[in-house]
Amino acid sequence: MNNDDRELLNPEAVLSIPLKKTDPVELYLPLRNLIASKYSESDAQKVESVLETLNKCRSDMVERRGDLSLPMQRDCLLHYFRCLSMVEPLFTSISSDADPIIFVWYDAFNPEHQDGVSSQRNAIQLEMAAVVFNLGAICSQIAASCDRTTALGRHLAMEAFKVAANFFFKLWKVFAKDVVSATLDLTLLFAEFLHLLFSAQASELELREQLNNNDASDALQQHRCALSFRSVSKLYRRAYALIPTDSAARKHVRSFDQTWVTHLYQKKRFFEAEARQRQSSILPESELPGVYSSVKSCALDHDAECVTETLVRGICRLSRKHKQYRNRNVTLMHVDLISEYNPFKIMKDGKLVAYPWDMPPPYPTDWPILSSSSLADILGFPPLKKSEPLNFYESLHNYFVLKYSESVAKRVEGLLEMLHKLRIEMLRDDLSLPFRRDCLIRYFKCLCMIEPFFPMNASPNPPIFVWYNAINPQQDSSQHNIHLEKASVLFNLGALCTRIALSCDLTTAHGRHLAMDALNDASSWFSLLSTFESPNASGTIDLSERYIHMIRNHFPGLKSKFCFPPLSGYPASTNDPWSEVTQKFLLGYCNAHSLLQWVCEAPCLDLLSEVNPVKIKDGNLVANAATLEAPNLVLENTSL
Repeated sequence: MNNDDRELLNPEAVLSIPLKKTDPVELYLPLRNLIASKYSESDAQKVESVLETLNKCRSDMVERRGDLSLPMQRDCLLHYFRCLSMVEPLFTSISSDADPIIFVWYDAFNPEHQDGVSSQRNAIQLEMAAVVFNLGAICSQIAASCDRTTALGRHLAMEAFKVAANFFFKLWKVFAKDVVSATLDLTLLFAEFLHLLFSAQASELELREQLNNNDASDALQQHRCALSFRSVSKLYRRAYALIPTDSAARKHVRSFDQTWVTHLYQKKRFFEAEARQRQSSILPESELPGVYSSVKSCALDHDAECVTETLVRGICRLSRKHKQYRNRNVTLMHVDLISEYNPFKIMKDGKLVAYPWDMPPPYPTDWPILSSSSLADILGFPPLKKSEPLNFYESLHNYFVLKYSESVAKRVEGLLEMLHKLRIEMLRDDLSLPFRRDCLIRYFKCLCMIEPFFPMNASPNPPIFVWYNAINPQQDSSQHNIHLEKASVLFNLGALCTRIALSCDLTTAHGRHLAMDALNDASSWFSLLSTFESPNASGTIDLSERYIHMIRNHFPGLKSKFCFPPLSGYPASTNDPWSEVTQKFLLGYCNAHSLLQWVCEAPCLDLLSEVNPVKIKDGNLVANAATLEAPNLVLENTSL
């Protein structure tokens, strides 16, 4: 690279893209009328709240965009995509004599909004492709808006660019292929280009983190950095090759921003030169160690600003680590739909309820409170593990004050409050099984966030976890080891999901789906326990790998006892409230859920959401007051 190129290059600059704009359209009445005519009025009533929420999401997406923060726009788009996936099968049922539902979208890179493309009958593919584009665009804007001078900001920007790249990958490989006539920003070339661009920017931020923590004397770290430079160089080179070589694309980009092509050219040249310079640092395979750990973003003894980033990074790292063991395909999502925190819920009368995207949890439940003694005990499954109360907030707060400072402790106070609250709630026997499961899952995520700070050797009073043996309550284990806490939580999650399965009404399709889903969920929690936590938790015998293996061996026999008919294609009884249209809606939800699980693999971005129990605000972790009071509100609305 020559000196002129180096002078022009702004190493801190990142690119983001605008959202596509669209014209308003009414969805509720046409779709409700279609369901009532094709199925029945009762079917329309069972899903009308989904249609209302669909309509509200699209209206907010069009009319409230300027009033919403970037994370709230993301929440709205995600909610709308789920609703859209649920109603997608209906568009194939619109008859030729019915009034068509027409979507009109404009090119994101054309500020004059000329030459908008409209869909004709049955062209919901354009709507879904445009929403996926906007999800990628809003994530790119979130990334660009992060304060990349801080460790937390760099991490959030890196994760947001990764998610943006994932959305454009799906647009490129799935959604854009079905759009027959579209604006240039929805073509396969542009989708591939944006995927490569945001992948490159995410990789560049990750590389900067490596360089910040690089030990010049460590040959292995030099090897990693050299490989990273080569990888980033390749991504920028591929992205640049797609635009200047296509005259229409080049003209299109330059009409939006004259600096884009220059920026890409400089990035490509810079990283190519750096990659060549570091080529000699790449070790031959024979000199590489057999196993080596990944580079961490910052050391725990680094300055105070890294504390929040370490907590946030903890949930991302462990979420990805566990993800491969939670093999839940599209038919195994229904257990989430009994959650008090899920905006979509199956009610026991077969009604499918959807709550607004901006309505904080919890929601009223119709799920009864069930005691620990149930059919599970008869079939040989142990009761839930019991634990002694623990003032988690005080011990952790004192640790952060002593290890860092009072100001650092205040920055993470929201997480500590939520952690303490959830630990109390997860041990309550008066909560319904689904709500107790929700508490355990949220508590486990919080434990993943604080795990990097254990063992707390610098604390004079580290938290002591006391858990009793589920098989023999006379035996207990008392340790500072956070793996004992995590293992016990995973054990109880598996036990609770088993009880949920055994409490389902197996005479209905809804109950059979839910029971099978819950059993698979229980099996996956026990798998996580056996794989990750049990080897590190030398506690009571019920947490031993041998005992967990014995429990897991029960599941095939338990599933056979239920004698499920095939999960698809079985006839619903006349008394079964689960109608055909409801099943189609749920299948659409499961497809959307499965896709978004893969794309939105950065749970730290959920910490930007207004409806998350813990939020990042001004670099601090604050507790959502509405979520703190959730259990009491649920109990007030529960039928005992």
